[in-house]
Amino acid sequence: MGQCGITSSKTVLVFLNLIFWAAAGILCYVGAYVFITYDDYDHFFEDVYTLIPAVTIIAVGALLFIIGLIGCCATVRESYCGLTTFVVILLLVFMTEVAVVVLGYVYRAKVENEVNISIKKVYDEYNGTNSNAQSRAIDYIQRQLQCCGIHNYSDWQNTHWYEESKNNSVPISCCISNIGSSCTGSLTHPEDLYQEGCEALVVKKLKEIMMYVIWTALTFAAIQMLGMLCACVVLCRRSRDPAYELLITGGTYA
Repeated sequence: MGQCGITSSKTVLVFLNLIFWAAAGILCYVGAYVFITYDDYDHFFEDVYTLIPAVTIIAVGALLFIIGLIGCCATVRESYCGLTTFVVILLLVFMTEVAVVVLGYVYRAKVENEVNISIKKVYDEYNGTNSNAQSRAIDYIQRQLQCCGIHNYSDWQNTHWYEESKNNSVPISCCISNIGSSCTGSLTHPEDLYQEGCEALVVKKLKEIMMYVIWTALTFAAIQMLGMLCACVVLCRRSRDPAYELLITGGTYA
């Protein structure tokens, strides 16, 4: 019965190590996705510490490649030292992922306030040229999120760009995508413009990104708990059963 239990634990552990390799790739992908998305929205969120969860999750992903290798070798050879190292590293990674979850929730709560502070400044610095970073950022989110202005398209009337252009229009990026070239951004045809403001959509997008990080960390933390449990079963069985130790080493009773 005990041998059956330890064999099952070893089988599950080997399978989990294969999952760890897949998890490493997924974690690195999620972290990279956060970096890329942040780059598109960084003008609306000035706190660079928001990237700490993404950096951490990429580091954890890279470490999981090593953990998977150690775990597979230690499980197949049933090395006490290797399995102990495996459990210790898994515990450290587990604690790191818990920290990622906590940081994710902390920064997710700060998103709305950060965006509220910075978005007005970004819109005020818009000048409509491709060489201007703020202009590129605003045109990008208005097309990507299908929005116009901070709360709605009328917000453009309070910007420096609107006052200087004096043509009673908003940027072309406010035009509904399926309208085509017939839309010039003129406020005399508001039906051609996106009606929803960008502030709420930027906040929603950034919060969604943080939730991706949180749920990814939680999922793999749960898998790692199962890995630690199976490794501990193998270690406990080996340390408590002399017959099992002899079976592994090929020895005999004196």
